[in-house]
Amino acid sequence: MWKLNPRALRYLNEVASQGSLRKAAARLNIDVSAISRQLHQLEEEIGLPIGYRSGQGFMPTEVGEELISLYRQQKASEDATLSRIEALQDLRRGQVTLAVGEGFIADLISAPLQNFMQHYPDIAISVEMAGANEAVRLVKEDVVDLAVVYAPQPDPELISHVTRNRPLDLITPPGHPITRKGRPDIHDILNYPLALIDQQFGMGQLPMLVEQLEHIRFKPQLKTNSVSVLKNFVLSGMGLTFMPRLTVHEEVLAGKIICLPAPHPVLAEAKAHIVSHKGRELTVAGERLLRHLSEGMLFFNQIK
Repeated sequence: MWKLNPRALRYLNEVASQGSLRKAAARLNIDVSAISRQLHQLEEEIGLPIGYRSGQGFMPTEVGEELISLYRQQKASEDATLSRIEALQDLRRGQVTLAVGEGFIADLISAPLQNFMQHYPDIAISVEMAGANEAVRLVKEDVVDLAVVYAPQPDPELISHVTRNRPLDLITPPGHPITRKGRPDIHDILNYPLALIDQQFGMGQLPMLVEQLEHIRFKPQLKTNSVSVLKNFVLSGMGLTFMPRLTVHEEVLAGKIICLPAPHPVLAEAKAHIVSHKGRELTVAGERLLRHLSEGMLFFNQIK
């Protein structure tokens, strides 16, 4: 059985691609005689011609075509293997930066981030707390690789890898009078104490849009830049706020908070996104983290 010379196969492929020994030699930066010698030895070993000269230049025979096909298959397989090895090396020494809103933190920490760190202990992760506007800025300035954001403004510079509808529901204390209405109207909320988050957050921008569409004005008793403060405003029985149900998931299960359906179509159509910069290719580590977030976070998996 023959043991084919890899160098001879490479030279044959190059001669067939260039159409002549001279052009192939110039491209490979070697002498024409070196190529001619290798091809001659290859023909001697096989016992059949591998090519011939014609008016169109060097033409491989049927045997030559088979050898060229073999070389290209081997080269593609080698390239793919090296690419996978390089990717695995990247996962042993990479880092990923992530911007995330406060309302996602409990969901992020509960499982997907832990799983990622267990699978890839040598990947350094940096998590930046940021509202939707700030998170988008960090992504577009390439300060972070990925951002988990709620109801961001449409932006052609962003790629949204994962999107899931997560309504901005009405959150109330147990026994609040508005709970007796079943599905309250947006105008009903004007009659009760309300807390809103700042407009730098997607959760804060949506009520402002509702105001514009309905020609109403919310008069919040409390404004804050903290999801935790909003939650405690409701837990203490002080009044109402708007939040995605999953942000207060544990409190709802414990009966400490009541979650009513979003009282306006704008709020009902809100979505959670995982985004990156359109002009920036994700690293292998970034792609793996994206997969862990999209598969592990309740915001992107649990069916409401």
